[in-house]
Amino acid sequence: MTKILILYFSRNGATAEMANHIARGVETVTGAEAVLRTVPDISSVCEKTAESIPAHGAIYATLEDLKHCDGLALGSPTHFGNMASPLKYFIDGTTEIWFSGALVGKPAGVFTSTGSMHGGQESTILSMMLPLLHHGMLLLGLPYTETALRETTSGGTPYGPSHLSLEHTGLTDHEKKLCMTLGTRLAKTALLLKQA
Repeated sequence: MTKILILYFSRNGATAEMANHIARGVETVTGAEAVLRTVPDISSVCEKTAESIPAHGAIYATLEDLKHCDGLALGSPTHFGNMASPLKYFIDGTTEIWFSGALVGKPAGVFTSTGSMHGGQESTILSMMLPLLHHGMLLLGLPYTETALRETTSGGTPYGPSHLSLEHTGLTDHEKKLCMTLGTRLAKTALLLKQA
């Protein structure tokens, strides 16, 4: 099975909902499996230890999850135009993976959710791409041949799916479609690269 790791941080649930739709897209591809993982929150006061298994949602990611994935979708809410610090903290601890080259040549995509129209969706997506480029990954976006990208009036970018979470609204149909499209593209690309 080709494993697509969907690694995300979600504080209020919107990014987790996006991750689930990306997983649905992955699962539409025969021979592909979605692996959902999250990261624990961090403390601004002192080092804190999280339970090894969260109370709800996806389990916490490990470096082994990264080593053994065939593709990666990385997601975060927008925090001041950047990825959330818990996800950045996890990524900053992947030097061992970087040295080994375990992610080189594997496909990756990114996604984000924000609470305001101009909250930094695209800058957050671009900031998440930087460590993936350092890891030698092949970045996938969303092509404009995807109708939902041309028609959306909320979230969605050619750089990756996004969600505009006004008044705690759920994902729009267009946003769901764009998430599924990313999952499908990652799975199909990973399968092709694995066969090559």
